[in-house]
Amino acid sequence: MNKLTIALASAASLAIVACAEEPAENVAYEDAATADQMANAEAETGTVVEVAQGDETFSTLVSAVTAADLGATLSGDGPFTVFAPTNDAFAKIPEATLTELTTNDTETLGNILTYHVVAGNVDAATLLQAIEGAGADGYSIETVNGGTLTATVVDGNVVLTDAAGGTATVTATDVAASNGVIHVIDTVLMPQ
Repeated sequence: MNKLTIALASAASLAIVACAEEPAENVAYEDAATADQMANAEAETGTVVEVAQGDETFSTLVSAVTAADLGATLSGDGPFTVFAPTNDAFAKIPEATLTELTTNDTETLGNILTYHVVAGNVDAATLLQAIEGAGADGYSIETVNGGTLTATVVDGNVVLTDAAGGTATVTATDVAASNGVIHVIDTVLMPQ
């Protein structure tokens, strides 16, 4: 009986050791599966317009892009860097003004919206590096409408200053899109 018990104990020990090694193989497999899933997710990421459409906090921006007939442009190849105002940012604009822009003055609306777009894919790390290299006056960013924004770091936050002297704080960065990147801002920037 003792020989049987020892044999069973030995077999159980071998089984436990064998099982202990299996998770390492499974973890590697799971890591590979996760990497594949992440690659697929990146491949499935929509354009900057589609990403904004998928997030309710940008519903006013999406409506404005539609009113200004910029959807097709911002769904193009890019790459684009978009400083995207949230619904709360648009709420800072008087309702009558916003209604006028989205219904009757869509040319001005288009000018305002393209002031939030930069050619190229500028992630947060690249922007911070450019700001640090620019010195105290801040980093000048040329927008696709030909205007300029000035980026600085204030109390640890990236702040954009527009042509009218208004400021917007970047509240979230590096929202990936298939044709660029989105940085979320808390105020609508004005070209003049």
